[in-house]
Amino acid sequence: MANGIIVIDKPQDWTSHDVVGRCRRLFHERRVGHAGTLDPMATGVLPVFVGRATRAVEFASESGKEYIAGLKLGIITDTQDTTGTVLEQRPVQTGREQLEEALEAFRGEILQIPPMYSALKVKGQKLYELARKGVEVERKPRPVTIHALEVLEQTGVDTYLLRVACSKGTYVRTLCHDLGQKLGCGGAMCSLRRTWAAGFGLESAVSLEELAQAAERGEAESLLRPVDSYFSTYPALTVDTWREKAARNGAAFPQQGADGTYRVYGPEGDFLLLGRLQDGCMTTIKSFFEV
Repeated sequence: MANGIIVIDKPQDWTSHDVVGRCRRLFHERRVGHAGTLDPMATGVLPVFVGRATRAVEFASESGKEYIAGLKLGIITDTQDTTGTVLEQRPVQTGREQLEEALEAFRGEILQIPPMYSALKVKGQKLYELARKGVEVERKPRPVTIHALEVLEQTGVDTYLLRVACSKGTYVRTLCHDLGQKLGCGGAMCSLRRTWAAGFGLESAVSLEELAQAAERGEAESLLRPVDSYFSTYPALTVDTWREKAARNGAAFPQQGADGTYRVYGPEGDFLLLGRLQDGCMTTIKSFFEV
């Protein structure tokens, strides 16, 4: 039975849900989830969790992300990227120097108004569903953090590549739109590649073609990382048979050691849980053993 984490280099024009469906078929496992949705036009790092590793998705989705984004100045679209309908075209009278000066206002903690073409819900309805009906509703600004923002290169007339390191919940296409508004000429995202998410970089990623080829050889599971490797920054703790039984029953148990978070293993080396030790008592944050 397949259990573990695989980092997929998502291809363009695939949804994150498409990737999950493909992985379900290749691993012959129904329990598959992903961390951090990517729009169809985006490519890059998509961590996929298989089998009981899906229990770790909630931890992965909280982490920061990094992108290489294409910014096209001079246009405004309804989706804030170049897949949408062009609403307005404006002359561009600024160059790289002015763009780099404008970036300063977007570094650190900023407020973003979520785009209408997003999966956020208002009164139970997804915003993009309302947008497709021509309905626009008020959205409250949300705080996000831009940890790093820089111009990498100019790739064409009024087109630039930006590196963006940001917190969860940041809309890079909204960032491109807002940059265009600040410059007065408008702007839209024309490409997006995620280079880092949930602690994984592009160097860790494999393509769907590589996964399919491994599956044909019966070697798909060899590409999976063990779920405990995702928590490798926490110290490991091996418990005895009595404590393992308590853990498998969902009970807290006494344990010596410094307060903190631990990877807890059984005497046979099975990864049991991520636990919190406080005042000599170990409690479960999340269990990972097979029931």
